[in-house]
Amino acid sequence: MFSLTVAAVVFGVVFLAELPDKTALAGLMLGTRYRASYVFAGVAAAFLVHVALAIAAGSVLTLLPHRLVQGVVGVLFLAGAAVLLFRKGEDEEEVKKPADQSFWKVSGAGFMMILVAEFGDLTQIMTANLAARYDDPLSVGVGAVLALWAVAGLGIVGGRTLMKYVPLKLITKIAAGVMLVLAGFSLYEAIAG
Repeated sequence: MFSLTVAAVVFGVVFLAELPDKTALAGLMLGTRYRASYVFAGVAAAFLVHVALAIAAGSVLTLLPHRLVQGVVGVLFLAGAAVLLFRKGEDEEEVKKPADQSFWKVSGAGFMMILVAEFGDLTQIMTANLAARYDDPLSVGVGAVLALWAVAGLGIVGGRTLMKYVPLKLITKIAAGVMLVLAGFSLYEAIAG
């Protein structure tokens, strides 16, 4: 059954965590070189695959004892918050320009770039954690996909403008704070039983 509350929580967490990530920069870079709709089609397809893998991993975690899962999820959220707070700035990755501007070339370049860059990324791990925490793959999947699509869309269409008004450090600190709160709830559930 679909839960709007779970989807909204997941959307917020994944959106904030992904904003300072290389995906927004990659989307911005591709969006300035190619037709935005072509780039978005490839990026959106890659994120569907990305989230499906994370949901599958999180669903496997739900087969384990609840207290153990909540403990692991809490520790992973703490690690995610630490990564956000203590990581150094990432350089933009160089993108090879497709030989032509056709839909398949441009969307394929976007798909491959995101699929490779995001594999095992913090937001994929967070999505798996959230799937395990809420045991609601549909709501978590919808929230995560919409958040990733929103960040990609912002990066492709208006990344430069957003970063002018919202400091990246602030976005990172908010995402880390949300993850610390989720870690606290998960660890409390693990200990309280």
